[in-house]
Amino acid sequence: MKLSNTFMVVFVFLSFCFLIHTANACTNLLVSKGASADGSVMITYTCDAEFHPRLEYLPAEDHAPGDSLEIKNWNGEVRGKIAQVPHTYAVVDLMNEHQLTISETTFSGIKELRNPNGLLHYWDLMTLALQRAKTAREAINVMTGLVADYGYRSTGESFSIADSKECWYMEMTGPGEGGSGAEWVALKVPDGYISCHANKARIGEFPLDDPENCLYSENVIDFAIEKGLYNPEDGKPFRYCDVYCPPTPKNQRYAATRVWSIFRRAAPSQDFSPDYHRAVENAEPYPLWIKPDKKLTLDDVFSLMRDHYENTDYDMRKGLDAGPYGNPNRWRPMWFTVDSVEYAWERPISTQQTGFSFVSQSRDWLPDEIGGVYWYGVDDTYTTCYSPLYCSIDSLPQSFTIGSLQEFSWNSAWWVFNFVANYACLKYSYMIEDIQATQRNIEWTYMAMQPLVEAKALQLHRDNPELLTEYLTDYSVSNAENMVESWRKLGEQLIVKYNDGYVKDENGRPKDKGYPDEWLRDVVKSRPDQFRLPEKKEDVKESKLVD
Repeated sequence: MKLSNTFMVVFVFLSFCFLIHTANACTNLLVSKGASADGSVMITYTCDAEFHPRLEYLPAEDHAPGDSLEIKNWNGEVRGKIAQVPHTYAVVDLMNEHQLTISETTFSGIKELRNPNGLLHYWDLMTLALQRAKTAREAINVMTGLVADYGYRSTGESFSIADSKECWYMEMTGPGEGGSGAEWVALKVPDGYISCHANKARIGEFPLDDPENCLYSENVIDFAIEKGLYNPEDGKPFRYCDVYCPPTPKNQRYAATRVWSIFRRAAPSQDFSPDYHRAVENAEPYPLWIKPDKKLTLDDVFSLMRDHYENTDYDMRKGLDAGPYGNPNRWRPMWFTVDSVEYAWERPISTQQTGFSFVSQSRDWLPDEIGGVYWYGVDDTYTTCYSPLYCSIDSLPQSFTIGSLQEFSWNSAWWVFNFVANYACLKYSYMIEDIQATQRNIEWTYMAMQPLVEAKALQLHRDNPELLTEYLTDYSVSNAENMVESWRKLGEQLIVKYNDGYVKDENGRPKDKGYPDEWLRDVVKSRPDQFRLPEKKEDVKESKLVD
């Protein structure tokens, strides 16, 4: 049965309607095949904004000659149409049946380069590429071909694109109102290296004569010269990121700090300086990719996406702003002014604003049905738990597909994880230990089970392939729902254990723990007379009685 155009539009709307709120609010890590411990190609995504995510699935479908697809605005108004292709691939959220995965971060760039007359936003391009491409290189051709034919509507965007053999990093910006196509560059991450990006364009110089590793729009340099964004007579090399997204103290603090933290943890031997993300004059930008000190495991990648700059000068658990219990969260807005001086909270990789995140595994030594795993979690990466969803499944865990930001529900996975994360803010340094213990137990169990599950899947792929999808679907769905149930119980346990500010011991007896000495000193320093008790005076009458 052919999928109707109406259903297609509804799917695109449901899958990506939240992305309009995510500008300047995401973090991606790219791990090439040679940089991972098991040979996986991995990319990550934290989709950060105030929204309730809903996991989506699109089945593979055939389409009749001449079919078209309507592209609509959020209010349902038809913006235009594009030609449909004969066959579209199945997609589990942001990974398709061929292990192709795409994620993004928005860098905005120069606002005058947005083209309101373009047809396709970046989320349209991601959806369409996953439906139409098998490899990362094909996805780049699909996305750039579509904007050439129909126009690009979004601001500056960075894309992570991975298949089972390689990963690519692409940056794209519009031509301005009335222009056509888009200006873009795509680079293959060298094997054995990792890259990352976080709401700031990062591609600098790029080779013009290496199509195996670098693709770019025909006018990417000439357009910049025409618009006065780049003058070759200045004698400086053309750097995409400096031309289309000039560095500022704000975007360096906001974005480059996250890049620095991933790199300093993955390659501590390289001793990356904080100067660039602190906007020190003449500081060198961080390289686009680095070789990690050791090959990264799946667990390493989970860990890299959980970060508040711990054990650095920017550790968000420290200081009066972290409260008495080392809460690393900072409530919005990020920018604030005191006595006419502008300040900014640190913007970490882990944030309470995350709607969902994923870590993808694409593995070329396995059949596509088994090789592609979409490790999915909702809410803050630091307090979430990642559950494996194989790219060949044909249904989803219900608790990840329902819910609304306007109404709390224990049936919604997002609300369950959101509740635990928010409740932990009451006594963070205590509760985070309970949360991470549960997190480790579940994730390590899933990772330990993975070889056994896949051995069985390979046997089914060989002997009974019609049962393979059912097997992996049942495994993925049941694990995810069991994880959510464990998190519901965790939330209830936290309420009981930390009721009214007490901490119950192993026997259930409440203990008053008070506040840390360091924080008490800060409180007393801020108001030294408010809490001071008068010094004890000798009771004269009592003294005489004693005499």
